[in-house]
Amino acid sequence: EEVRQYLKTPTFDNWQWEDAEIMVLLQVMYTDLDFIATFNIESDVLQRFLFEVYRRYNNIPFHNFKHCFCVTQMMYGLIWLTDLRSRMDSIDLLIMLTSAVCHDLDHTGYNNAYQINARTELALRYNDISPLENHHCAVAFEILEKTESNIFRNLSMDQYKRIREGIIKCILATDMTRHNDILNKFKSLLPAFDFTNKDHKDVLMMILIKVSDISNEARPMEVAEPWLDCLLQEFYNQSDVEKLEGLPVTPFMDRDKVTKPSSQTGFIRFVLLPLFIELANLFPCLEVIPVNSIQKMEKALEREKQNRAQSENGAKSKETTVGTQSTAESHAEAGPDTSKPDTQ
Repeated sequence: EEVRQYLKTPTFDNWQWEDAEIMVLLQVMYTDLDFIATFNIESDVLQRFLFEVYRRYNNIPFHNFKHCFCVTQMMYGLIWLTDLRSRMDSIDLLIMLTSAVCHDLDHTGYNNAYQINARTELALRYNDISPLENHHCAVAFEILEKTESNIFRNLSMDQYKRIREGIIKCILATDMTRHNDILNKFKSLLPAFDFTNKDHKDVLMMILIKVSDISNEARPMEVAEPWLDCLLQEFYNQSDVEKLEGLPVTPFMDRDKVTKPSSQTGFIRFVLLPLFIELANLFPCLEVIPVNSIQKMEKALEREKQNRAQSENGAKSKETTVGTQSTAESHAEAGPDTSKPDTQ
C-alpha cells in the first residue's frame, strides 16, 4: 500500500514499482531504528530527502541507486546484528545510515584515478584529494540545505554540526586509497576497544561503512554474481575511455587482462576478507561472513583454474591444427611424391 501511495504522488511521475519499493524500504529503516521519533523527522521531509537522493544517483552500471540501497541495507543489518543500539548513541547510528544512503551521490562511473589523470573538473576542484568522495559529500549537503528535504532541520546547531562532521568522515573513508590506513588504525585499537571513546567510535563507523560499501561479495552467490557483472562493466567502460584518451589504463579494469574469477578472488583475498576478519574480532557474531567469502573465493579460484586449462588446451589444439595444415600445404605445394617408383 505504501508503494502504491508513492506511485500516486505527483512528484514521482514515471517511477517504476521497484524504485518506489526501495524508497519505502529506506523509510522503514529510518522508522525501525526510531530515528523518526528521536530526531523529529517529518515523513514528508524524509520522503522528499530520499527522492532528491534518488534523483542524484546516475543511471550507470554499478554506482547507482540500487547500489545505494544495498549498502544502506547492509549498514542497517550490521547495526542490528551487532546490537549497536545498546553500544552507541542514536545520533551515531543516524550518521552511519545517512552516510550509506549518500555515499555515492552523483557518481560518474569513473574512479578517482581517472578523475586525476584526466584533470576533470572534480579533480581540479578538490586538488586531486578524494575528488569523488568530496563530491558525494557536497551533493549530500546541497540536498540537506533545502528546508523541504532537510531531515535534520529540527535538530540543534550542535547536533547538526556533529552529524555533518560524522557524515563527511564516513563518506571520505570510502576512498579505497585510504583502506590500509583505516584498517591498520582499527587493528591497533582492537585489543582495548572502548565504545565510550569518541576516537575509537569514529574509526569503527568508518570501518562499518567500508564493510557495507564492499559487501556484495559477502552476500549469497545469486546476489553477488550479477553485481560483479555490473561492476566489471563499469570498469571496462573506464578502461576503454582511458585507452581512447591516451591516459594510463587502470590494470584491474582492463577488459583485455581481467577475468571475472581473477577479479573476484583478488578482491576477496586482499580487501574484503582482511576487513571482515578484523570486524569479526570485535563482533564474533559476524564470523560466518568471512567463511562464506572464503568458500566463494575457492569456487572462483577453481573457475579460474578451469578457464586457464581450457585456454591452454585451446592453444595446443590450435597449434596442432596449424601444424597439420602447414604440413598438408607443404605437400600440396611440392606436388605428387616422385621419390617412389611408378608401380604401373
